[in-house]
Amino acid sequence: MSVTTNSGAAAPKVEEKLFYNRYLVDAGRPHIKLKPGAAPSEALRSLVTTCPAGCYSNNDKGQVELVTDGCMECGTCRVVTAKTGEIEWHYPRGGYGVLYKFG
Repeated sequence: MSVTTNSGAAAPKVEEKLFYNRYLVDAGRPHIKLKPGAAPSEALRSLVTTCPAGCYSNNDKGQVELVTDGCMECGTCRVVTAKTGEIEWHYPRGGYGVLYKFG
C-alpha cells in the first residue's frame, strides 16, 4: 500500500526525507559518551534497536558501542538511560551536529 498526498502524488518515505539532513562531525569531541561500566544495563542495550539514527551497536564482547556520527540529537538515549546514568549527553557545540533540511 502506498501513501499518497492530497494532490495524488506519492508521499516520500521517512528515509528519503532523512537523506536531506546533513551532519558536521566535531572530530574528537563527541556530544554523547558512554560511561565505563562492567556490564551494560537493559536500558543501554535497548538503544541498539531504539536509537532512530542507529548510533548504538553491540560488539563481540557483549558491550554496547557508540558512534555519534549521524546522531539526530533527538534525546532518545538520554531519556532511556536517565535512571541508569550510563551516558553523558550534551548538545554539540555551535556549528556542529545535525543540520535539518526540510526538502
